[in-house]
Amino acid sequence: MKFHKVLAIIMAAVLMIALFAGCKKDNGTGEETDTYKLSIIGSTSVQAIAGPLAEAFEDKYPGSSAEVQGGGSTVGVTQATEGAADIGMASRNLKDSEQGKGLVEHKIAVDGIAIVVHPNNTLTSLTTEQVQNLFSGVITNWSELGGADNPVVVVSREEGSGTRGAFEEILDLEDMVLQTIVSDSTGAVKATVAGNENAIGYISAGSMDSSVKAMVIDGVECTTANIKSGVYTVSRPFLMLTLGEPNENAKAFLDFVFSKEGQDIIENEGYVRVD
Repeated sequence: MKFHKVLAIIMAAVLMIALFAGCKKDNGTGEETDTYKLSIIGSTSVQAIAGPLAEAFEDKYPGSSAEVQGGGSTVGVTQATEGAADIGMASRNLKDSEQGKGLVEHKIAVDGIAIVVHPNNTLTSLTTEQVQNLFSGVITNWSELGGADNPVVVVSREEGSGTRGAFEEILDLEDMVLQTIVSDSTGAVKATVAGNENAIGYISAGSMDSSVKAMVIDGVECTTANIKSGVYTVSRPFLMLTLGEPNENAKAFLDFVFSKEGQDIIENEGYVRVD
């Protein structure tokens, strides 16, 4: 009888070891570390920072997998709401129609929206009203603002884009932005504006480089310091969304994002940290 009890205890111990073996991995130093697997889907703007965060997370937890995909903020909200992704990404606040569905918002960073033109554009600053008039088609030629006598080419984002949603909301341009050229990502908008001297568009400030020029808005430059202080008002939150409280995998990733290491990555990538 005692033999059977001892055998049962041994078998139970073996089973527990087998279960824990699936979430532990040698980190190369002889020590074991946790491993996690999760999917992160949504905003292409947030994707730009989620990618480096995921790489650092996988380095910290060898054997882990944090798969990041784009698709837009609306896709991120939908995937999180349906439980199809561990984490959804949105580069705007949730709409009224998206509230009350069990989503928990995790604000990981703040990002400005840069109003960008070709570097050869002689203009350097605009007022909020001028931005509204340019994107709504009230102003159709750069000469109306003292620039070259060339038609304004408006470059916007696709329906469902968080950047577009935030841009229209902040500047009171809902359903008013011209759809001259529609691009499906921040990178595509930037490339289009960089290739057209008459173009104007809007992109994530964290994606700025020398291929385009950010306009000064109402006398305020689009800088990290000005976004953080709130004086540059064309800004929005970067959200990660979970259906209810995050599961074990999502919690581990979010804990990393909100750690000093994670927030340092966000800052180094050109976004405003929230810690």
